[in-house]
Amino acid sequence: MKAAIYPGTFDPPTLGHLNVIQRAASKFDRLVIAVGENSDKHSPSFSLEERVQFLKTITKDIPNIEIASFQGLLVRASA
Repeated sequence: MKAAIYPGTFDPPTLGHLNVIQRAASKFDRLVIAVGENSDKHSPSFSLEERVQFLKTITKDIPNIEIASFQGLLVRASA
């Protein structure tokens, strides 16, 4: 199974994001869209929950999509 992750803040999700999502979903068996909370961005346009819901709505017809949220670094490397 080929899987991919597409991380970003998606604040707000755009047609460009959707285009990348559609193309990636056609190339992979599973695509995880990781919606991040950017603590450096003090006044986001939309809350994390709203952005997750927007993405769920615009990708509802793509079966191999999973929407997840995260805070902090996407990957933490240990020294």
